[in-house]
Amino acid sequence: MTTERKRAECWLTDMDGVLVHEGNALPGAADFLERLVSSERRFLVLTNNSIFTPRDLSARLARSGLQVPEESIWTSALATADFLTHQMPGGSAYVIGEAGLTTALYEAGYTLTDTAPDYVVLGETRTYSFEAITRAIRLIGDGARFIATNPDVTGPSPEGPLPATGSVAAMITKATGAEPYFVGKPNPMMFRSAMNRIEAHSETTVMVGDRMDTDVVAGIEAGLETVLVLTGSTQVGDIKRFPFRPSRVCDSIADVIEMI
Repeated sequence: MTTERKRAECWLTDMDGVLVHEGNALPGAADFLERLVSSERRFLVLTNNSIFTPRDLSARLARSGLQVPEESIWTSALATADFLTHQMPGGSAYVIGEAGLTTALYEAGYTLTDTAPDYVVLGETRTYSFEAITRAIRLIGDGARFIATNPDVTGPSPEGPLPATGSVAAMITKATGAEPYFVGKPNPMMFRSAMNRIEAHSETTVMVGDRMDTDVVAGIEAGLETVLVLTGSTQVGDIKRFPFRPSRVCDSIADVIEMI
């Protein structure tokens, strides 16, 4: 027996592969965002990338023609800061990452230190330092808890894939035996913190994503209605390989507008 879901009041949407691709807005993305605003729907744009602050991302989206205020962007860095604030308010962390992560932790009241921190927090960075990784390994060996913003093993670049957070986390795990707690997708924790941010409820929230193995599975585990768009990682032929299904499959974000 299935129950009819209530009409969606809140929306979560992935960024890359749904709204933009390689810095260019995808067809229908601007109209989708405009419909959310005109319909007074609460929404957040999500990304597992922890490099940039919401202000940075808002500016990058604006350059591609998409108007998203910084308060409507939720990153794995913000989700990580939110998680740590609830775990240990006012704690300390040794951080490997860029401004998106260090700013989020600083604003959450965390002290950033390389001396006896409560946590080692690993995020995305353009230039992983062997010295920093060595320091992280030694701090974890001394008892620091290991947190990572997201498990993505590679990231895109014009020249090809780059090693990402998950790959560096694996190196640290191999050296320490300590598995990190990954906060970002596919951990539904990221969606739950996002929903708390906009006071959303799972039964009236929709998640739009382009990946079955992160967006859709995390949305299902968070109790959301899920929409898979085929403009990113997952293609229609891939869906049958997974033991779960999205609520809907759409060709692009343009086809989602009528659901708002």
